[in-house]
Amino acid sequence: MLIAGRYRLDTSIGRGAMGEVWRAHDEMLGRAMALKLLLAQGSDPTAASRFRLEAQTAGRLHHPHVVGVLDFGEHEDQLFLVMELVEGDSLDRVLAGAGGRLPAAQVARIAAQAAAGLTAAHHQGIVHRDIKPANLLLDTDDTLKIGDFGIARFLDDPAAALTATGQIVGTSLYLAPERALGKLAGPASDVYSLGCVLYQLLTGRPPFQADTTLAILHQHLDAPPLLPRDLGVLLPPAFENYLLGLLAKQPEDRPTAQQAADWFATGAWQGRPEPLPAAAPAPQKAAPLGAPASSGHVRPVGKTGPATTYLLPTASPHTAAGTRRTASRRPGVGALAARRPAWAGAVAATVLFLAAVLAGMTWFTPDNSSAETTPTSPGHTTTPAPPTSWPTGPSPSPILADSVLSDDEQHDAEPEASAVPPKEKAGSKKKGERNPHGDEDEDD
Repeated sequence: MLIAGRYRLDTSIGRGAMGEVWRAHDEMLGRAMALKLLLAQGSDPTAASRFRLEAQTAGRLHHPHVVGVLDFGEHEDQLFLVMELVEGDSLDRVLAGAGGRLPAAQVARIAAQAAAGLTAAHHQGIVHRDIKPANLLLDTDDTLKIGDFGIARFLDDPAAALTATGQIVGTSLYLAPERALGKLAGPASDVYSLGCVLYQLLTGRPPFQADTTLAILHQHLDAPPLLPRDLGVLLPPAFENYLLGLLAKQPEDRPTAQQAADWFATGAWQGRPEPLPAAAPAPQKAAPLGAPASSGHVRPVGKTGPATTYLLPTASPHTAAGTRRTASRRPGVGALAARRPAWAGAVAATVLFLAAVLAGMTWFTPDNSSAETTPTSPGHTTTPAPPTSWPTGPSPSPILADSVLSDDEQHDAEPEASAVPPKEKAGSKKKGERNPHGDEDEDD
């Protein structure tokens, strides 16, 4: 059968709900390709417009992990879509031939490639909506390609899935929780579906299974998946934890397709310790004042990590017996004063002030054991303070307040500045002394 005068159908590759895929040969270009014919959709009048729209959307993608769309047209009232032919099998057939499980290393490689293809689609604003093993094709050189972008997305739409018997059973196993709630699919929905596929490749079964579609949808919404180790599958802890992150119930809790592609491609799933970031060079301690500075070259130690600089003392200009000695100099007073903390100076000043106050108080305190006389200036009469107790015997003659003395007598009457015991003052006077009143003293 020749389609559009150039595509000759050879053998049927597969058949789905919307169309049948053939292996075809382009007689104009002389190459093999895949051709998909849209089956009659009498019950769905919008099927043709959907098929045409999806062909135009998929044709915008050009990526090594995405099946490319080459042509689109109509032949005898039947729409067809020409695509890149992938020489290999879909993952559901690969899984069946491997006994139900694939090694972790192979699954990680498939995950990296599938996530990279989804990243290219998401960057173009395209959501696949039907990621499942049948739509992931593995080439003969182990290159994975994503096929059927959006072609089957309308079949597993929640509004139609619950009423169309048998249409959602195959895809409900990989349906994101938000889609089960009737919300629009987004890039995170494709990531969840990819997580379901990876879970099945590792354990041999989808994360959720039940007898009815509704029961499966409820599990997607509420039930946590069984851990792979509980199913007898031993994975690196990092791989298992990341797989559970892909199956998070909330879309915002899942990684993006780009993050998943990078994570699997770098081998992080093996749980190898990631290299630590380069440590910042430690601040070099300042050399003490007066210490000799290093004049040698900086030499890195070891082959990895930041270079280490060693401060070596310089040789002293004085040598003895051919041996160089390092001269250590004691820092001077100025250096010590500069390094002294500010609070030390304040404490020292306070101590000195207190010492000065105590010394002054001790120095200027009067001695109560001796009588002090205050010299008076000429022309003034000063009466010494009376002692606390007077000795017995004749008391000196009183000085009249109205006596008027001459300047000479006033000068003679001034007491001497020496301390004289009260007993001698009250006793006999020396010969030749004049009485202030002009009378001679009489002997007792």
